[in-house]
Amino acid sequence: MSALDGEDEELLIEQVAGAFRPWPLLDGELRYHPVWHDLSPAARERAHDRATTLRRAEAALDHEHLSSTARAVLARIP
Repeated sequence: MSALDGEDEELLIEQVAGAFRPWPLLDGELRYHPVWHDLSPAARERAHDRATTLRRAEAALDHEHLSSTARAVLARIP
């Protein structure tokens, strides 16, 4: 894998930090964002930190104090 330049890496971090996740496979196994494995360990840490901050902000703005992740999980429960 070739090293990413700073700008490319920041774009990937933004994608990973967002709420989008692929649907689980038929066996129910959870899946990572497709570009997760393209990030360095340090970039994965930054993506995690950014995602945590984003989920807290979303929850603070929501009338039920739920993040987009929490809403997505609740929507999948039958």
